[in-house]
Amino acid sequence: MKLSLITPVYNEEKNLPLLYNAVQQALAGFSEPWELILVDDGSQDDSLQALQSLVEKDPQHVRVVALRRNFGQTAAMAAGIDHSSGEIIVMMDADLQNDPADIPMMLEKIDEGYDLVSGWRKNRQDTFITRILPSRIANKIISAVTGVHLHDYGCSLKAYRREVITGFRLYGEMHRFIPVYANSVGAKIIEVPVNHHPRKYGQAKYGLERTIKVMLDLFTVKFLTSYSNKPIYLFGGTGAILVFFSALTFVFLAVRRLCFGISVLESPIFWMAILMAIMGFQSILMGLIAELQTRTYHESQDKPTYTVRKVIDAQSLSDEQLGNS
Repeated sequence: MKLSLITPVYNEEKNLPLLYNAVQQALAGFSEPWELILVDDGSQDDSLQALQSLVEKDPQHVRVVALRRNFGQTAAMAAGIDHSSGEIIVMMDADLQNDPADIPMMLEKIDEGYDLVSGWRKNRQDTFITRILPSRIANKIISAVTGVHLHDYGCSLKAYRREVITGFRLYGEMHRFIPVYANSVGAKIIEVPVNHHPRKYGQAKYGLERTIKVMLDLFTVKFLTSYSNKPIYLFGGTGAILVFFSALTFVFLAVRRLCFGISVLESPIFWMAILMAIMGFQSILMGLIAELQTRTYHESQDKPTYTVRKVIDAQSLSDEQLGNS
């Protein structure tokens, strides 16, 4: 299987036939095998019946994964990945705001050597106050915190090489952070403008509350990508800073006592210094415990602390020469 298209579905009954037709048109000239995996995320309308009709219409290409209840978009995407077999994975929404016609262009970028092609809804067709403005603010914060600079983390239309998205599990609203995870394993990322259309049928499933969830998930993502292998850098660094400021405070109190005769024990600054010292040592100890847990995690599961893009040897060079000939 060359290509897997994964689409979460939640109450999109009227959009599904249009989506299937659009995908068929977009991949009409695609010579490699492909599959369309539609994940029903506990829809409450007749989406599941519509999905079953698509399977009956085109069993060669369409596969449906029906979840027992509504688990959320991230879980639906994870289910789609688990049930896919393509070397290239393309994610997209079922509401037809993403345009399947952009898929061939994104696949060309994959063929150019990129590991992840992220869509950018440059001319987004949504309400400004409740959708576009919060999204822009969130995108700037995420880019600043993670160091992966994208204009549109929220665009579901993305193309991936399978190997850059199968080494981690997705929780919460973390599907939008896949580029950050992919970057942490050395993926080559590019962002391209894509079409965005107004919703024809149904209603948007998310509002402003989703922005709050994304910001909370950002803390988790930052920790997992920057400190999961060396937690002592976070906890130990924080502890060292607290101990340092505690020591400076004690020096200040000592100088004030010797030069001005001001009591040390009666000052609230003294107790603040004691508290900072205790918190600093506790943070360092937490870092050491986290280091032990990290080593147990990697060694018990035989998980490597590195990722390999490719191995070049005599055999691989010979195979490449044969392929070129």
